[in-house]
Parts: sequence; structure tokens; C-alpha cells
Amino acid sequence: MKKKILLASLIGLSVTSCNNDTFLTVVPETALSSATFFTKEADFQQAVNAIYVPLRPMYNEAAWALEEMHSDNTYYARNVLFGAVDNTQNLADFAILNAGGLSANTIILNIYRLNYQIIARANQVLALIDNVSFGTDQRSTDSKNNLKGQAYFLRGFAYFKLAQLFGKAPLHLTPVADREGAAKPLAQATELYAQVEKDVAEAIKLLPLKKDQEGGRATSGAARMLLANLYMVQKKWPQAETLLREIVTSGEYLLLPDYNDAFSTTTGNKNNRESVFEVQYIEGPAGLNGNQIYRFIPAPITADELRPITGTSNPQAISGENNNVPTPDIIAAYEPGDKRKDISIGTVTLSQSLRANKTYPYIKKYARPHSQHNNTGQNWPVYRYAEVLLFLAEALNEQGKTAEAVPFLNQVRSRAGLTAAAAGSQASLREAIFRERRVELAFENKRWYDLVRTGRVNEIITAYGARIKANPQEYYFPSGAVPPPNAFTNLEVYYPLPAVEAALTPNF
Repeated sequence: MKKKILLASLIGLSVTSCNNDTFLTVVPETALSSATFFTKEADFQQAVNAIYVPLRPMYNEAAWALEEMHSDNTYYARNVLFGAVDNTQNLADFAILNAGGLSANTIILNIYRLNYQIIARANQVLALIDNVSFGTDQRSTDSKNNLKGQAYFLRGFAYFKLAQLFGKAPLHLTPVADREGAAKPLAQATELYAQVEKDVAEAIKLLPLKKDQEGGRATSGAARMLLANLYMVQKKWPQAETLLREIVTSGEYLLLPDYNDAFSTTTGNKNNRESVFEVQYIEGPAGLNGNQIYRFIPAPITADELRPITGTSNPQAISGENNNVPTPDIIAAYEPGDKRKDISIGTVTLSQSLRANKTYPYIKKYARPHSQHNNTGQNWPVYRYAEVLLFLAEALNEQGKTAEAVPFLNQVRSRAGLTAAAAGSQASLREAIFRERRVELAFENKRWYDLVRTGRVNEIITAYGARIKANPQEYYFPSGAVPPPNAFTNLEVYYPLPAVEAALTPNF
């Protein structure tokens, strides 16, 4: 089979030129290239807009499978009437095939490519923006700084993802013009994290506050949260504390009184006071929409069973996969009286299910009424102020400041209608924060990362897998169906690199 050139995402908006000799470079006037396009402020505004674009398919199609369903929070419920589903089922079953550090899983491939699309586009902006004058007034200076800050933030965000997911990846900081230039050696996690720290620290200096930024774009507060997240992974507790306190004292963010209001609807409540950073979707025909609830809803579901969940005027039956279904484990994790449970998890009875118990849970948090089937507009929360408070409580507790940590934890618990946690031992508060993150941030793609950074993958996932194997019907298998023999055999903390990309570089 002829190899496809798949590293084109790294090439980005490469320079198109004709080199006749060593002193003559002719740029074709009829070709759109970096030399002809990047000439004014509006061009860079358009280019920065393009850096955000891969976030939509990333969070709609891939991130939840790798970061939430690959945990004990959600599971893949087998629909035996449907066809081959190895890509999602293997992620849910911790049965990812790994051949020499490589995987053919297409979801792994997609998230890898999408992050490099972000990186390629950010590199193009950062390589050229200082060569173009926006003007000499303060507005022009602020605009250039803002655009550069967004590019640094998004490049740092993408490399942080790659480091967390793969533990190694090629490190590109300049535009790649050809296939050979794309085949760089793999940088290890420590080197990637160092670049993330550098990029995001620069973004903090350049980006405006939320109140001065266009809704949905990166802000200095979002950059502080991203850098604090890096420090939490690295267990640099004092550095994380400093950044998180800056967010708290900025006055820009707050916990909304109702947990339900922390999340956008399909047409409103976007980038609200609790939102630190979220991925933007717009319902409608422009191609800016999402459809997460349709990827998550248990099936087979009839149009009449779907209508109360989505509220559309044209519901249609779905017979495909059952992805990201809340597990009995996450349902049991909510304390009695926790207001978040009924906001986050709903139930639906499927008349066509082959299970004896035809009632399934689903992620209600993202089931916001919308107009048309399979076309939604609610944003995806990447960072919320609630996580700022929980990270701050954790950073303080890990430094032995347990009494200082408790009030931040209790702000989150109070909104949920729960009693205050007591200032016990450091170990007991560590466990309380770990449990609180699970339910507060349920289905927001945090659980896998929490298991990895706290070193609890083997402990928790081994026990979780044993429960599924012992009672598969409790985990949504039809009668007689069981997990595959290789289920829960791959508990590696990093994903294998995409095999297709290995065909294009000697470094994988």
C-alpha cells in the first residue's frame, strides 16, 4: 500500500517559493503562502483563530475516550448488534494493543495529530508575527501581545497534552516545511514539560485578564491555571500554590451558586464567571457544532426515548456504540445528598436493549436541549474555578498546610450541599480531595490524569477490572457476554505512539 504523507499537519502553512539560484527567491503571486499571507494584523488574527480549531474535534471525538473512558468513571457498554468497535472498547477495557511501543488505535492517532495541528499553526504565528508591524500605538502593541500570548498558550497546552498522554513526542518550535524536517527525535516528558513551562510563563506575561479578553480566548488566568496544572503533575507544590492564589485573589472567577449553571447551554451561559477555559462550539449549520451527547448516549435508543433527553424537534433512533457510560463505581462515589449527582447523571430505559436490566445511566451534564438532532452547541469545560480551589487545597495540604487547605475544599462541598470536611490528618485530607475531584469534575476528562499523577493506576484499575470480570452484567453487558480475554492487561501510564506515524520517521 502506498504510504500517505501523514505529517502534513506539522508542515502547516509552509513557505511556497521557487529557488532559481542562491540569491534569487521568487514567491508565486498566485499561491497563498506564509510570504504572501502574513502581511498585516488581520492576517495574524485569522491565523490565531485557526490555532483553536483542532480543539473542537479533540474534545468532541477523542479526549473523553482517552482521558475519561480509560478510567473507572465511565465504560464502554457492549452493543452486540453493532459492528467492530475495537478503538473505543480497547480503551475502556485497558486492552490497547501495543507492538513495540506503537498502536494502530485511530483515536490515539487522531489526538496526536490534532495536537500537532495546534503546534504547527502556533509555530507559524510565532515565527512571523514580530516581523510585521501592527502600528506604533498602544492598541497595536496590546493586540500583538495578545495574539502572541494566545499562540504560546495553545502551543504549551498541546505539548502538555502530548507529554501527559505519551510521555515523549517530537519537539518542534519552528515551522516545518517538509517531511524530512518533521522527523525529529523524540523528546522525553521532562524536556516537553520544560518547554510547556517556558511557553505558558510567556503567555501569562502577554495575555490580558478575562474581563479584557474576547470570550472563549485564552487569558492570563487560563495560562496561570495551565502552568499550575503542570506544577501539580511535577509535585512543585509551592509554585502551584502561588499561581492558584493569584487566580483566587484576582476577583475574576467565582463558584456559581448552582452547580448546573457552571456548564453552558447549547446557546448561552458560555465562558461564565466559573469558567477559566472552555472549548467553544456553536449549534447550527456552520460546522462549528459538537455532538457529544450523541456519542455518549446508551443505545440502541428509539426516537421517543431520545426526545426527552435532547429536546430536539427531529429525534432519530440511534443503534450504534455505547460510549462513556457512567459506571456503578462513579455513581456510588457520590455522598448522600450531593446535589451534583442528579445534575451530572441521568437514567434512560431502552426498550430494545438486550440486557435484562434495560435501564442505563448517561452523562446528563452534557444533555442540554438543542434544536436539531446530532448538532449541539454547548461548550466543553477544560478548566473551571472549582478545580482551581481543589488544586489549591491539594497544593497546600501536600506542603503540610492542612488547616489552610480545608476551607478551599469546603467551598466546593458547600455548593454541592454537603457538610464541611474536618481538618484531620494530611493523609485523610489527601484522600478527601482525591474523592472530591472525582465527583466535582466527573466526565470532564480529569480522572485518568488524577490516577496517573497520584500513582494509583494499578491499585484502582486492577480492582475495577476485577469487578467487571466478576459481574459483567452490572457493567452493561448483555446476558452471556463477557469482556475479552485481554481486558485489563495493559495498565501502562502512557499510551503507545500511533503506528501510522512510525512509517514516516526513524525515531519512533
